[in-house]
Amino acid sequence: MADEALELEPLTPFTGRRMEQAIAAVRAAIDDGRMKPGVKYSVYQLAEGLGISRTPVRDALLRLEEVGLIKFEARQGFRILLPRPKEIAEIFAVRLALELPAVRKAATVADSTLSDALLRQRRLMQDAAAGGDEHEFAHHDLGLHDLILDAADNARARAIVKTLRETTRLLGANTADRTRTLTDIDDEHAPIIDAIIAGDPDRAEAAMRVHLVNTGKLLVTQAVLSDDSGLSVDEIWSAVIA
Repeated sequence: MADEALELEPLTPFTGRRMEQAIAAVRAAIDDGRMKPGVKYSVYQLAEGLGISRTPVRDALLRLEEVGLIKFEARQGFRILLPRPKEIAEIFAVRLALELPAVRKAATVADSTLSDALLRQRRLMQDAAAGGDEHEFAHHDLGLHDLILDAADNARARAIVKTLRETTRLLGANTADRTRTLTDIDDEHAPIIDAIIAGDPDRAEAAMRVHLVNTGKLLVTQAVLSDDSGLSVDEIWSAVIA
């Protein structure tokens, strides 16, 4: 069976790594429907369409295979995969285990420097939400969570959460403009920040739990729509997260 036709625009000149640009191009093509789950494509097609050599394309696809977004087949072929609901639930199980203790610690050590940094990061998120810039919003959202993890002074947890969030992004899991807006997502961070600044670890943990559970379940719900397991969101969630 011949590979599916693929229409892509050649990549523009880039000062960074071509692999990262190729990853972004694949994600964009999936998001706008030019690349479809289950359809067979080839490394050669992708390299030709992007106007670059096969080496950075292979590197990009290997990275995407690591997080489960594509699956290689024989003769340089690959297919786009949809994220499985259980994969997403597992990611949030780990995030809950790491970010709840972190936000408690942040609330116990919060000073004016941390408070100012959190409020500044929130303003950046609000500006991005007002402008409808999903990429910038995600960047500042990550920055806010990273500030909290940094304040907790656990470098390993901080690195793990950053990797998990990158995995979620590469999988294409995103609730913005589907079940909630960027402003809705931003609003969920307000009670977290308020509790940290107030030095209230119990309230900070509760607000972070609400935010992560809400986000996780929305993403699992999206994945369930294209999954054939027959399990409900609650069944998947409770099987992974106590």
